[in-house]
Amino acid sequence: MATYKTPGVYVEEISIFPPSVAQVETAIPVFIGLTQTSEDTKGNDLEGIPTKIKSMVDYRLLFGGPEKELPTFTISGTGTATDPYTATPATDIPITPTNMMYYALLMYFGNGGGPCYIQSIGAYGSAPDLVKYTSMLGNVKKEDEITLFVFPDLINLANDPYHDVLKLALMQCADLGDRFVICDVREVSGGINPAEDSSGPFRTGIGTSNLMYGAGYYPYLKTTLNHVAADEDIVINGVSGATVLRVAESAFEGLDPVAKAALEATSLFHASSGDFKQTYYDIKQMISDTNLVLPPSSAMAGIYAAVDANRGVWKAPANVSLNQVSKPNEVLDNTDQDGLNVHTGGKSINAIRYFTGNGTLVWGARTLDGNSNEWRYISVRRFFNMVEESVKKASEFFVFEPNDANTWIKIKSMIENFLILQWRDGALMGAKPEDAFFVKVGLGETMSADDVLNGKLIVEIGMAVVRPAEFIILKFSHKMIEA
Repeated sequence: MATYKTPGVYVEEISIFPPSVAQVETAIPVFIGLTQTSEDTKGNDLEGIPTKIKSMVDYRLLFGGPEKELPTFTISGTGTATDPYTATPATDIPITPTNMMYYALLMYFGNGGGPCYIQSIGAYGSAPDLVKYTSMLGNVKKEDEITLFVFPDLINLANDPYHDVLKLALMQCADLGDRFVICDVREVSGGINPAEDSSGPFRTGIGTSNLMYGAGYYPYLKTTLNHVAADEDIVINGVSGATVLRVAESAFEGLDPVAKAALEATSLFHASSGDFKQTYYDIKQMISDTNLVLPPSSAMAGIYAAVDANRGVWKAPANVSLNQVSKPNEVLDNTDQDGLNVHTGGKSINAIRYFTGNGTLVWGARTLDGNSNEWRYISVRRFFNMVEESVKKASEFFVFEPNDANTWIKIKSMIENFLILQWRDGALMGAKPEDAFFVKVGLGETMSADDVLNGKLIVEIGMAVVRPAEFIILKFSHKMIEA
């Protein structure tokens, strides 16, 4: 209290309200993988630095485009009615790119994703290993805003390092308590039961620790995306002088007629006064007919972000349709999903399924800890992450405050006010707030005299978080005639 010495009227403002809890962001993923470039607008190298972006425009500016993976096309034939020009790719056009960061971002933003972080671990062509990923995870650990892990290129690693990276990410999630791993279950094809053949190695490799902090998804997705490549980057053989599909129009600016003609000769589109224009369109059609097959984690990150924004982190990210997807790479039925969703060893894997009339839907909402009554569901785990992190940040205000009843009442009121808002939004079960949660703090209730002497202020918080209705059971029976 101030000391007054001069007579007069003084005004004091008394703070009676506790500070409020600000809800942290719940769906800010980091994409860790290879990029074309990694340089900001000032020329600074961004490799190994988690960099926040908000759109594909930001991504292209800082990290470039996709890897150029289209094969060389050879032109044959004489151009006659009986022997038309034909374009043949040197190899099959790949349906799953080697480096998928660019296409993963397209799937993420296309499915409702917002701001995210990019962690470049090197340029296309490099071969990241477990040591490299471990180093990158150390860098990501320092970025507090991140809440989700996505590894677009991880399936290119061998089985052991592939699973080891996921286990390291799960360990970091458990250590920090504020993030979650979206795992791709590597597809194993060629067997009688692809779902079992794929889920078996994943369950074996992922281990048994920290499973509540991750979720696995299967199978891969047949997307509506095509290879993104400029015409000038597509190599042509078999036509005299022509080396590329088409020269960019900007390359002709300022050229005299002779130089322009020489440059046109290197382009299939312009070669021989346009004799090969139909062949040009045939090649473009071949590329557009090749729809990419991608792992589901990036699309799921977008789904998480969209559901969190539209409903809340407490709503399970399931029974939601996927954008830019024609169908799953493997068609699953109920029998296939039985072994994925509920397994004797736990480690549930969420299926993505095609339903006639409804399209492709996410049809699973479990963490990898599928046999746990506490942490079985993704929405429950991520809601606790959000509340824990939000309350933790708000409680920093009380560090070094007097450890007395006044402080206890303020911190209890602050947390209760926040949880009441969550209850009103539908995140907590109960007809009234006291049924939905409790907040306890006080001497003899959560603290002993020794705790107070040692500077400990202990608050106990319990929440009845809503859980998804995973199994809706309709029971029918005959009713006896009464009249």
